[in-house]
Amino acid sequence: MKNKFYQYIQNLQDQICKGLEDTDETAKFREDIWERPEGGGGRTRVIENGAVFEKGGVNISAVHGKLPDSMQKLVNVGEADFFACGLSLVLHPKSPMVPTVHANWRYFEMYDDDGKVIQQWFGGGQDLTPYYLFEEDAKHFHQTCKTACDKHNLEFYPKYKKQCDAYFWNAHRNEGRGIGGLFFDYCKANEQMSMENWFNFVTEVGNSFLEAYVPIVEKRKKLLYSEANRTWQEIRRGRYVEFNLVHDKGTLFGLKTNGRIESILMSLPPHVQWVYDHHPKKGSEEEKLVEVLENPKNWIAD
Repeated sequence: MKNKFYQYIQNLQDQICKGLEDTDETAKFREDIWERPEGGGGRTRVIENGAVFEKGGVNISAVHGKLPDSMQKLVNVGEADFFACGLSLVLHPKSPMVPTVHANWRYFEMYDDDGKVIQQWFGGGQDLTPYYLFEEDAKHFHQTCKTACDKHNLEFYPKYKKQCDAYFWNAHRNEGRGIGGLFFDYCKANEQMSMENWFNFVTEVGNSFLEAYVPIVEKRKKLLYSEANRTWQEIRRGRYVEFNLVHDKGTLFGLKTNGRIESILMSLPPHVQWVYDHHPKKGSEEEKLVEVLENPKNWIAD
């Protein structure tokens, strides 16, 4: 399974990078191949200063070795060897009318002293972080997520949508990082789903990413915007940074397993503002966004 999934994310990285370059029309991804001293490595691809994307990355990694003490406590096990691979992406568009997007699909194994797999699971998801709320974009993103889920289990979308709203919650700000999408973790074999079934589901979601995001970018990338719009974008980006550094499990996993720091912090936007005690004007488009972030809503009718 680990070889099968790693092959999949290598191909998916190629597909997504090609799709994003076609959308940007100017910038190309720069590639770095890196190795982890304890075992494994990855392929980092970063796009910067494009016509559409100010900064973004589409990274894959496959790491293995002894599970660090911090991770043993997190997954509640003793000493063990592990293998983890995944694709993680974040895209920060230049225009505040185009939303930031994040996605991740991953696979994890742990072994006993004889090298036998004792635990294995999938995780992942995709979520949207707009700066200005276009409800039709939110509905499109969520409908694409739901369509992918419904092919496997009608209960998946409402369950993983709810988990996404809960996970990407900036508790110290009492608001969501964005308008959600899907989040699933510790997807293990059970009576309903074999590991092969989980593989099929996770790859279905991964394959839906470009369909979920690119049409939104194409619709919004040429809209006019002001310096005030840009300032708002940079203030909201500050909240994005706060979540990634304070709450995000993927960031913490990378830091605690001696991952490549440049790849881990690729998710951070290049231009950010922290304005003291900032509040949007009453009745503004900015306030409209914050109201939805504070009160997550269902974008797809039941």
